[in-house]
Amino acid sequence: MLSELDYSAIFLTFKLASLTTFILLIISPPLAWWLARSRVVFRPLIEALVALPLVLPPTVLGFYLLLSFSPDNFIGRLWFSVTGGSLAFSFSGLLISSVIYSLPFVVQPLQSAFVNLDKNYLEVASTLGFNSIEAFYRVVFPMIMPSYIIAGALGFAHTVGEFGVVLMIGGNIPGETQVVSIALFDHVETLQYQQAHLLSFCLLAFSMTLLVFIYGVLQKRQQRVIHA
Repeated sequence: MLSELDYSAIFLTFKLASLTTFILLIISPPLAWWLARSRVVFRPLIEALVALPLVLPPTVLGFYLLLSFSPDNFIGRLWFSVTGGSLAFSFSGLLISSVIYSLPFVVQPLQSAFVNLDKNYLEVASTLGFNSIEAFYRVVFPMIMPSYIIAGALGFAHTVGEFGVVLMIGGNIPGETQVVSIALFDHVETLQYQQAHLLSFCLLAFSMTLLVFIYGVLQKRQQRVIHA
């Protein structure tokens, strides 16, 4: 049976994933739109920075974030002066690092959708008198909604499965920074294989369900394209 600490880790994991996804679904569409349409010379640099978590080992990213969150550095010192608490080894630190770590999983599907969007729709919106913001939210956004849903699901799933970054930033504080992946690691280290099996099965079932949902959305989108 799962222990009280396991349930606490599950709750904390879904709290972290939900808040991370909520933030990413707000900040990612404008960034993806800019990356899809901008022609400035430094765009490849911004794209590389966004995609960096895809190729950088999580422990490396976590290490530099941990240094940045330290009270000895500007970000950590500023956070401490405003909140009175430490950013490292806290839920707030986990949230910020999760947003950075999961950013490409939300931005890239949206960027791809914007790149493949038929520009004729934007021209029609312009002839109707829509400004750029109105065209985005009243024409573009509804058309890329399946990609938006998929991006959110990918960001949520990726946050649930985090290990290296959350271990570096949050450590292993029950009820504060101990997420499911860390609790699972604890069970394996202490040879509590039954609890490890239960947590692993929960993650496996969740991941499989989410993938079925994502591929279901993709299939419906493909069918709409075929019948259009």
